[in-house]
Formats: sequence, structure tokens, C-alpha cells
Amino acid sequence: MTAPRIEINLDKVFHNASTLVGRLNSHGIAVTGVTKACMGNPSYAETLLAAGVGTLGDSRIENIEEMRRAGIAAPIALIRAPMLSQAGLVVANADISLNTELDVISALSDAAQKAGRRHAILLMVELGDLREGIMPDDLEETVRRTLTFSHIDLRGIGASLGCFNGVIPDGINMGELSRLADDLDQKFCASSNLVTRTVSGGNSSNLKWALSGNSIGRINELRLGESILMGVDPLYREPIEGLYTDAVTLFAEVIESKIKPSQPWGEMAHPTFEKTTKTRHHGTTNQMVLAVGHQDIDPAGLSALNGSEILGASSDHLIVATNGCRAQVGTELSFALNYSALLRAMTSRFVRKDFQARQSLGPKSSETVPRAE
Repeated sequence: MTAPRIEINLDKVFHNASTLVGRLNSHGIAVTGVTKACMGNPSYAETLLAAGVGTLGDSRIENIEEMRRAGIAAPIALIRAPMLSQAGLVVANADISLNTELDVISALSDAAQKAGRRHAILLMVELGDLREGIMPDDLEETVRRTLTFSHIDLRGIGASLGCFNGVIPDGINMGELSRLADDLDQKFCASSNLVTRTVSGGNSSNLKWALSGNSIGRINELRLGESILMGVDPLYREPIEGLYTDAVTLFAEVIESKIKPSQPWGEMAHPTFEKTTKTRHHGTTNQMVLAVGHQDIDPAGLSALNGSEILGASSDHLIVATNGCRAQVGTELSFALNYSALLRAMTSRFVRKDFQARQSLGPKSSETVPRAE
């Protein structure tokens, strides 16, 4: 098979997605399944929908266009604030978008009017992580002006925590989002039509809080990507009980395998890329070079599955050492990835993407589902 490649086990993705949908639905929280890490792949999107996800979400309009061309008619949200220059594309392909700027909302309304349709939005609120969001004190006026746009439907408000500065979703910031939703409904609701029908609490970083058993207030939606694909809590990098953590695997081919000194020699300056490991060996080492590098993956986000040690990488080479037997040239080695490494690998056109068709998982595979200790 072609290497390097990413193998995505859609059975395990289905299991992770359906498990999280079930757990959150029991708390009154719907799931938007995020497709951006898989570049809007239709097979991946269809797996999420089959698992019970009601809405798909992606940050790139190009990925949404890919899903629409494949015939996916489910509701799709653009989960990054739209670019002003892409307002027409957003209206044509996405049912809803996450917004913070009135100029953009105005452009979306104009584009929707020209297209003879309406476009729904969520207003994102800044709750401390300092990525995107309207400051809470400015939210009321933003809502007031948003309601004046003729072809915009305001569905509610949302927030994003954990992604930029690692701010943890908790009862305080989620309680503030619920309070803001209540305040807006008291000020702006007409008869039974709530301004904040949807209160989107955030992403996979919210799972520990949402499933803690404490009050979730008005939060009724989360946008999940990393937890479904990787089976881990992104804040603490810990496996989520009952989920597969090996749904995604990277395979790379050995292009050199030799015994080499463990220390470089000659006068040295700064390398092009910092080494992944600071380990200092003595004597010689069994060193392998694989045909994958920084252009394709984030080496710091890889873990060798054969017990090898990743020494570092250049643009096109991954350097691995082992105390055991050297792999022969042409052999494939496998690696687990974190979200950073996955995103870069999925974006690289030099990495093949193999979405394995869904089949029922046998008893042996089921035994690999990790359990909390």
C-alpha cells in the first residue's frame, strides 16, 4: 500500500460518536459533529450522521462544498467566523454560521436576499479564552442590531473555551453563558420565539463539565471533533472512558536503516527544526529514516507504536531509533497521532487518506476499548 498514509477506522469513529451522542442526549445536549480534521470527507460525515449527530460542522467553506457535492443534505454549520469575502459561498453551502462581526452578518443577509433564502447564525461570546467572541457587555446591542437584518435568523449564542489559552469550561463561565441567554430572551423574545433557542457551550473541552452531573443550565449543544476522532479529553490528554483511542493510525515507510553513532560530529549551529527528543545516547544506535517529515506531520504529536524512539524530523524525513532490531528498508512503521499531528497529516497532499469502510467490530476489537482506571 502507499505510504505515508493515514488509516481512519470508521467503525471506531461510529462507536465514539454514538457513545458521546447518547451520553450528551441524556443531559439534553445535542451534538454537532465536526468534520474539519478529515477535510469534510463524505464517508466520515456520513458515519457521524449514522451515529446520531444531527448537524455537521466545519471551519472551512471548501470542506462544506465537498460534502454538498457528495450529496450530503444534512444541516451544516460553518464553525469559524465567515470571511467577509466568502459571504455568498457561506450562504450557498452552510445552513448556519458562527459570527462576531456585524459587517459580516450584514453581508450574509445581503447574500441571502440575493439567493432568495435565509441564513441562520449563532453569536459567539468571549468568556475568557481570548480567541473569538463578542464581549458580554456588547452582546445586547449586537443582538439588537442583528435582529434588524432582513434575511438573518438569530438562533442563539455560543462560546469557545480551551482552544487558545486552555481556559477550562466550568460552572462559572458556563453559568455566565446561560445567564446571558436568559437575559437576551427576557429583553428580545416575541411570544414563544426565544432569541436563544440554541446555547452552544463549546467543544470537546466541555465534555468533562457537561457529563459531571452538575447543572448544565441553558447549554443544549456542543461541537465535537477531537473527542470523536481521538477518544481523548483535549484539556488533559486523557482517554475518555469507553471510547477508542486508536481510530486513527499513521503508517510511514523506512527508506534507510543503519547502525550509526548516537552523537553528531563537526561544528554545529541551529538545526532547521528543533529535535523532538532531548535524549542523549552513547555509543551507536539502530537508526531508521522514514519518508515523512514536518511538511506532512507534527513530529511532536507522534508516538511510535513499536516501541521506537522518535529523535526528530526534517522537512521530509522522520528519524527513529530503537534498541531492538532494525526494520528493513521498505518496512512500514505505525504511529499514533495527537490532534495537531492529525490536522497536518490530513492537510498534506503527500499523505494518503484511507477511510476504512464500516464493518461490525468483532469481540477482539471490542476488547481494545480503553476503560478508566
